[in-house]
Amino acid sequence: MVKNARTPARREDSLSRERIVDAAIELLDSAGEGGLTFRALSDKLATGPGAIYWHVANKGDLLVAACDAVVSATMDACPDGDTPGDTLRALALGMFDAMDAHPWIGSALIQSAGQLPAVRLFERIGRQVQALGVPREGQWGAASTLLHYVLGVGGQNAANRLSARTRDLDRDDFLGEVADAWAGLEEADYPFMRSVAAQMRDHDDRADFLAGVDLILAGIQAGAGRGARATGSLSR
Repeated sequence: MVKNARTPARREDSLSRERIVDAAIELLDSAGEGGLTFRALSDKLATGPGAIYWHVANKGDLLVAACDAVVSATMDACPDGDTPGDTLRALALGMFDAMDAHPWIGSALIQSAGQLPAVRLFERIGRQVQALGVPREGQWGAASTLLHYVLGVGGQNAANRLSARTRDLDRDDFLGEVADAWAGLEEADYPFMRSVAAQMRDHDDRADFLAGVDLILAGIQAGAGRGARATGSLSR
């Protein structure tokens, strides 16, 4: 008599590194870095941890891959503008929005310094700095300043969003709470903070972010102009 052996159900779609990374991004978006575990990922993909380890070495490898997927998609969506400055503004704003949508990206990029996601972003910024005419000796400083501004401000904005979410506050409530606290400071000790309390309540995060990018670009371009004039005077 032939026995009908029961075989385990198989997924109709094959498991791939790309599918694993996409699922990891969903977990990171919903539960943060602490929620990204191989157990949770296995449940989400309806597979065993061994199948996942075939494609990714460990959680660190997976976090870098997830970060790189978001950074790559963001950069692809930010084509070069008419000028290097336009390209840098679009790239900076794209990264700001990406970190707002994926709050874990900021810390992941800092943790992956020297790895592909951060290198990819630094390369794109550096090429535009070169295109602005910045002298070779000033390119590192200019590109580093832009990179750190984008990661720092974008990361802080994302952290503020997470803090508000944790306390079940919407953005207006969160900013109002901070503005009220600033307005209540001792005027003799904190005259500036009291004077900008109303602006904290009503400010536009993206507009303020771009204003900072423009300040940095103005400094970079002014420095490049001085370098060009100095080079021209020496060549005479």
